[in-house]
Amino acid sequence: MSAEAASDTTRGGVQVRLEDMCRSFGPVRALDGLSLEIAPGELVALLGPSGCGKTTALRALAGLDQLDSGRIVVGGADITTVSANRRDMGMVFQAYSLFPNMTARDNVGYGLLMRRVATAERRRAADELLELVGLGTQADRYPHQLSGGQQQRVALARALAIKPKVLLLDEPLSALDAKVRVQLRDEIRRIQLEFGTTTLFVTHDQEEALALADRVGVMRAGRLEQLTSPTELYARPRTAFVAEFVGLTNRIAGTAESESVQVLGTRVPLLPGSAQTGPVTALVRPESVRIAADPNGDAHVLATGFLGALCRVQVQLAGGDVVLAQVSAADATDLAPGRPVRVEVAPTPVFATPA
Repeated sequence: MSAEAASDTTRGGVQVRLEDMCRSFGPVRALDGLSLEIAPGELVALLGPSGCGKTTALRALAGLDQLDSGRIVVGGADITTVSANRRDMGMVFQAYSLFPNMTARDNVGYGLLMRRVATAERRRAADELLELVGLGTQADRYPHQLSGGQQQRVALARALAIKPKVLLLDEPLSALDAKVRVQLRDEIRRIQLEFGTTTLFVTHDQEEALALADRVGVMRAGRLEQLTSPTELYARPRTAFVAEFVGLTNRIAGTAESESVQVLGTRVPLLPGSAQTGPVTALVRPESVRIAADPNGDAHVLATGFLGALCRVQVQLAGGDVVLAQVSAADATDLAPGRPVRVEVAPTPVFATPA
């Protein structure tokens, strides 16, 4: 894409504010006072299990679901009661939702056609966007002639063609295989940064959320449990739910006292919000579990799983509990099943719940 073409399609993002949003479906409270602010040009991911309200929040922002109460403000304008077709939102769904009787070019240009953009301008914009998503040579192909990943790229280009104020991504990668999902995830982030479009991304996949977003909001029962950067979310969860939902976590018995916990012979700082005294369960990340082959060790290796440069090792402690450690592949060469090992915990802050 040329610098001139990029300047034609790029636009600054707008601020989005979701204020105290509530929405119920019969006895189910899908949104329970949800408030969220997205900065201009920021990509925020809403992450959570099925039924937590993340898709309802996105649909409310799109105008596809009406709120029981609360406000939606985009670019300083209250759009709470504005109809969906007047909200200037671009949407990409899990299902590609392409028109089967239209070429890739015509699918991308459809929104511009509805806005009565001239044919030549519509074709130029569609071809530039297809080039941007790596499908410049596929413009004349129909959806059935494209792979799933290619169809989702067309859907992304179509959403961007109208130069939306806000881009909404609803589980756009979940129908793709793992390799294509990673490739397209990276493409979405590259394109979003190039356009500078304020974006809300909804997913149940924590890896996607942590890899894509400027900030990640973990939702539970219609509310935000925590909203922060991916690194902060992983390293400093504020609740037990976040600690266990994001990343892998060992539950290890310990004793808390004076803002720290004694766990596997090591005193470890406690994160804010943790149980502070008495018997607790410490939520310890696998990479914080340190193991070393030791003929006098009172634990032993159960199994080892190789993940390229890393290895995850299941270890059974003397009391019978099993913990998961993550080490480099080089350090795992002498950790065969049955090997006695010594187990310690790194002094990294952990979250702890009452035992």
